[in-house]
Amino acid sequence: MTYNINDKGYYGEFGGAYIPEMLYPNVEELRQNYLKIMAEPSFKKEFDQLLKDYVGRPSPLYFAKRLSDKYNTKIYLKREDLNHTGAHKVNNTIGQILMAKRLGKTRIIAETGAGQHGVATATVCALMGMQCIVYMGEIDIARQAPNVARMKMLGTEVRPALSGSRTLKDATNEAIRDWINNPVDTHYIIGSVVGPHPYPDMVARFQSVVSEEIQWQLKDKEGTTKPNYVIACVGGGSNAAGAFYHYLEDTEVNLIAVEAAGKGIDSGESAATSALGREGIIHGSKTLLMQTNDGQITEPYSISAGLDYPGVGPMHAHLYTSGRAEFISITDDEAMTAGLELSQLEGIIPAIESSHAFAVLAQKKFQPKDIVIMNLSGRGDKDLQNYIDYFKL
Repeated sequence: MTYNINDKGYYGEFGGAYIPEMLYPNVEELRQNYLKIMAEPSFKKEFDQLLKDYVGRPSPLYFAKRLSDKYNTKIYLKREDLNHTGAHKVNNTIGQILMAKRLGKTRIIAETGAGQHGVATATVCALMGMQCIVYMGEIDIARQAPNVARMKMLGTEVRPALSGSRTLKDATNEAIRDWINNPVDTHYIIGSVVGPHPYPDMVARFQSVVSEEIQWQLKDKEGTTKPNYVIACVGGGSNAAGAFYHYLEDTEVNLIAVEAAGKGIDSGESAATSALGREGIIHGSKTLLMQTNDGQITEPYSISAGLDYPGVGPMHAHLYTSGRAEFISITDDEAMTAGLELSQLEGIIPAIESSHAFAVLAQKKFQPKDIVIMNLSGRGDKDLQNYIDYFKL
């Protein structure tokens, strides 16, 4: 069994491009060109240069001594929180803006939930002098005000999604509508490993710089390229896809994907797609999806604005159903406690998304000699108000 994408755009039975006819030309243009463009020496050179000089890569692989002592195992943090814009999202937006330029596009649209992808898209559009429109759910606009301000300061127009639950799913619907209406000059920068093929694969490839760096950084520190575990949170799943990428086929490396259980898997307020989802189609791909018996999408919930997506990327759906990755669901309370613990043990305030991954340390027993890599996908500045409210700081 393979865990990478096949030539038809599927991971096992998940993936594909289930799109309206109006979108076919856009998606097909991308599908025919993305691998060729990514293989061009001039593209690779520009991408690598920007990652180094603009984003600040490589991001450090940091041995968390106090955390390791507490859990009696070797814990390393892949510090994606130290990237320019504060999260892993910028790895993908740099890649996609270069792709859009080479395809002759002049206008960029994006969707965002927590606002990190919106900020990363607004950032690269400012860098390249491109028009940028970001769709964001009205509820997310309210709870992520600092990121909205950042996008506006970067020259981006933030358009509220006023339908449905007014969160990420609805912002994505609005962005797709825009793309259908503006097929010629517009490129849609999707922020996660979701959407129609080739997006899940393209985004995973741009994010794979994370596991590429982990391999040589770990070799330098531990004399091996292989950790025992790689742990990452999953909403749509791009930071996890990046952290897992170079280990997908290496079954000696255990992969743990951490989802948001919200107020509990069976509470009716959750975003634990692996536990609650069934096969379905969302935003152009076949994947696991939280839905009612008659196929209506269930509203997801998480304290983290970046994890409340009702589906999961097709790569992760395949990793789950094949058993290649272990999926663990973490509640709001467990995540918040883990975020506070990391802050006080290591002096690093994580994004609440990443805090979900850290909560696994209290739930799962690791061996003293195990090398456990935590993908610290983002920093907690954007979530300070949530932390303040939760802990009454």
